[in-house]
Amino acid sequence: MNYKKPERLKQGDTVAIVSPSWGGPSVFPHIYENGLKVLQEWGLRIKEFPTARMEAGFLRANRQIRAKDINDAFADPEVKAVFASIGGDDSVRILPFLNKKIIANNPKILMGYSDISTLHVFANLQGLITFYGPSIMAGFSQMDSLPESFKNHVREILFEPKESYEYRPYQKYCDGYPDWANKENLGKVNPLKSDDGWHWLQGSAKVQGELFGGCIEVLEMMKATDFWPSQDFWKGKIFFLETSEEKPSIHFVDHALRNYGMLGVFDRISGFIFSRARDYSDEKKKELEEKIVSIVAKEFGKPDLPVVANFDVGHTDPQLVLPLGVRAEIDCETKQVKLVEPWLK
Repeated sequence: MNYKKPERLKQGDTVAIVSPSWGGPSVFPHIYENGLKVLQEWGLRIKEFPTARMEAGFLRANRQIRAKDINDAFADPEVKAVFASIGGDDSVRILPFLNKKIIANNPKILMGYSDISTLHVFANLQGLITFYGPSIMAGFSQMDSLPESFKNHVREILFEPKESYEYRPYQKYCDGYPDWANKENLGKVNPLKSDDGWHWLQGSAKVQGELFGGCIEVLEMMKATDFWPSQDFWKGKIFFLETSEEKPSIHFVDHALRNYGMLGVFDRISGFIFSRARDYSDEKKKELEEKIVSIVAKEFGKPDLPVVANFDVGHTDPQLVLPLGVRAEIDCETKQVKLVEPWLK
């Protein structure tokens, strides 16, 4: 697919804030407003669309309103980027009401993760590059409690596209945040832990492909719907999956991966990336990685497919921003993962 690249952000640009899944800002407005401050520090203008602060219960009951904000944000010529306030578990229900033509004809930066996976898949299938990265309440709001390299990385991805970009693992990470209901925890994260980097589970080659993926539990809700990619779509992709704060069991991951195998995904992709699993112990992470290799290499006969695990994407912080639709490279010999084309105009 010939993907359309959005324009890079510049100081003074307007960004839309929407709540396509859960009305988190209405429940924890202090967390939400703290995240907006980072965008303001970067010189961006904020345009809150109606769903941004709508009451959570009302939003859940009115999926067409959530879809309308997405359509309107993409149609708005003033808006250069669309940021999700937070994830959730309900954005899959808005997909029938999204306007394919409006979204396809107005490429803009779309940023979010977790339940925003549904919007990433939808936009990707319309030929748009989107950005799997922090949301306003989960990621941006905590940036000052995380390594400065995280804020620098996110800003560089949004403002400073280059011909190539080499990802590097963070040396420390956290599993989530203290109780948001306690305002003393504003902007704080759970204790940082040392990390041993990415785990290269199998493969010896250098491969390239367009990035595609999302939250494993959310993508399960999309399978077999009209919004799921065809088999041909997967050819040559570098596929990534990450786990949420729901801490899906290894049994769940086992079944999900086996289903991807039955869909022929492992026969078609050029590489596979799995996240650092949120709230897993070291023992469980090892068990998870053994399960991944068992399914990919043994059950589906792909022992040479490059597989990288413990990758900094998704529900642990700090996270790396992955642009869906951009060509990336996995080099098993040099242990590098990088983008090999500009991701913005």
